Amino acid sequence: MSAALFPEHTAEELAPWMRKFLTREDGAVFIALRVEGSVCGFVEVASRPYVDGCDSSPVGFVEAWFVDRDMRRAGVGRALLAAGEDWARGRGYTEMASDALLDNTISHSAHEHAGYIEVERAVRYRKPL
Repeated sequence: MSAALFPEHTAEELAPWMRKFLTREDGAVFIALRVEGSVCGFVEVASRPYVDGCDSSPVGFVEAWFVDRDMRRAGVGRALLAAGEDWARGRGYTEMASDALLDNTISHSAHEHAGYIEVERAVRYRKPL
């Protein structure tokens, strides 16, 4: 699923990052299952000391969120976000944040349907030194 979410990377490239994420004390992964027991979605949430557009610190952050196409619009994504938000509340956080690529209108719509409010848009740059 991570490879479907991040198609510019192979599963082999993503595996070390995923293993490292699972060792974080300030992060959690929640999965959604189909009735027969197969995984149909996941959300990775973590703590960030600062997030643009937020007023508090630290902030809960949706690091990755994916639902299989056949399970979208069925409440699975919203349930995953709710689990992540409960995790953040349990840590005393008062805000949850996320981001999406500018052209990912499906993600924009899903975030808005889950109650997230767009706070800004950005284009980020980098220069290798």
